[in-house]
Amino acid sequence: MIARFAILLATLTLLSSGPARAQDATCAGADTACILGTLDKTADTITDKKWRDQTLREVAKLYAAKGDTDQAIAVIGKIENPDTRALTIRGIGMALARLNWTADKYGPVFTALQAEAGKIDHAASHAIALTYIAMSQAYAGDDAGATATAQSMTNVALRNKAFGENAEIQAARGDVDTALTSLAAVEDAQYRDKQAQIVAKILTDSGAYDKAIRIANSIATPYAQAQAMLYIAAKQITPHESDLGQKDE
Repeated sequence: MIARFAILLATLTLLSSGPARAQDATCAGADTACILGTLDKTADTITDKKWRDQTLREVAKLYAAKGDTDQAIAVIGKIENPDTRALTIRGIGMALARLNWTADKYGPVFTALQAEAGKIDHAASHAIALTYIAMSQAYAGDDAGATATAQSMTNVALRNKAFGENAEIQAARGDVDTALTSLAAVEDAQYRDKQAQIVAKILTDSGAYDKAIRIANSIATPYAQAQAMLYIAAKQITPHESDLGQKDE
């Protein structure tokens, strides 16, 4: 009898405490801080590693978009897959770049992201994470930081890619001088000319023809330079056919 009473009492206790716990876990629809906190905890209970990592990646990106950098960076360490970690670092960096903070405020955050990238054991994923950090710094206008991050990379191919991507980002905001500096840091001549063509096209499409011609003039390969100049001219003379100059007949 006593045993049955104990079981009944325990059951009633669970039933009475259930709604309270559910109520504690319920967030208002507009309370995004509460929702993210709940998601953060819920993700830990997802048994499928891939799904858990993907969920945590998206949670980290949303934390960053809200400016909650400490929470965003804390999520990175919970992600197991090195590629997903790298993509999470990218997502955080790009989200932060859109916040238009001052360089002083960005500095410690990007330093923290570099520290997280350093914890990635997989060499390729580590290098890719650094590439993404450099791109995020360039988007944020921290060109000195973007250059330093790219220069720190030991993988030559990915280092060249980082500088090339930085040049594209800098050109998109019309900063041709900085874009030229980034292109000059690319060690592979063929890749440098290829990226210069892309940068020239970005500037041409924005109507910055004088800046585009400066980039075109920096291209060493005659054919690649001709292609860039053809696009600049065609965009102005025959804008409806501006790609024809770059097509083989």
